[in-house]
Amino acid sequence: MKKNIQIAIAGACVALGLIILGIFINKGLQSFSNKERVVTVKGLAEKEIKATSAGVYIYYNFSGDDPKVLVEKINNRTAELSAYLKSKGFNTPEIGELNLFDSKTYYETRWVQGHEVQVKKDRYTASKQQTIVVKEVEKAEKTSNQLNIDLINKGLTADVSANYKFPELNEIKPALIAESTKNARIAGEQFAEDSQSRLGKIKTASQGQISLVGHYDEEGSAPPAAPYLQKARVVSTIVFFLED
Repeated sequence: MKKNIQIAIAGACVALGLIILGIFINKGLQSFSNKERVVTVKGLAEKEIKATSAGVYIYYNFSGDDPKVLVEKINNRTAELSAYLKSKGFNTPEIGELNLFDSKTYYETRWVQGHEVQVKKDRYTASKQQTIVVKEVEKAEKTSNQLNIDLINKGLTADVSANYKFPELNEIKPALIAESTKNARIAGEQFAEDSQSRLGKIKTASQGQISLVGHYDEEGSAPPAAPYLQKARVVSTIVFFLED
């Protein structure tokens, strides 16, 4: 009789242990399942930045087979351009170094009417660049266009273009990252609400590199309205846990 009671007690203990173990396993499985429920969202932050300075680049070159002649042409063009800019009231231009490129060849192969032919080419190319500073960045593009037309009319043809210097991106990056993270959380909370869940902790996060949107459109962002404006953007990708 005593032995039967001991067996019954042992059986009850085993049964109770199995029940408790089952409860913990079930909770563990639920916890594991909850941790596997995640949502991946992206947060975008943008800031329009204005150029801090601007300049107009005037690039000109000559090609030929006699380097001495090319150097003389470049020096003459430099003097003519400098005199013209001064007459128009532009500030003294910054004159770059003369570059002389030697291709070391006089002929190149081209396709002409379905046949390969050897075509004479200039062996040397000499080039130089002048830069004038434009105080009002808003006027740099207009100045560049007008100067290009004037030089053509004067027989001083050159490649003329406006160039801009923008603030250092590291100065604005922390604020953009904070905003993109905030926007990602807002998107995650909306998803959690729609799925009748609660947004949990962050599982993983990837803070994208800061980039500039210039004259060309990027996905999700309109291009700036003027060339002296740029749009800095950061996209953060964050994975959140979802909880019941």
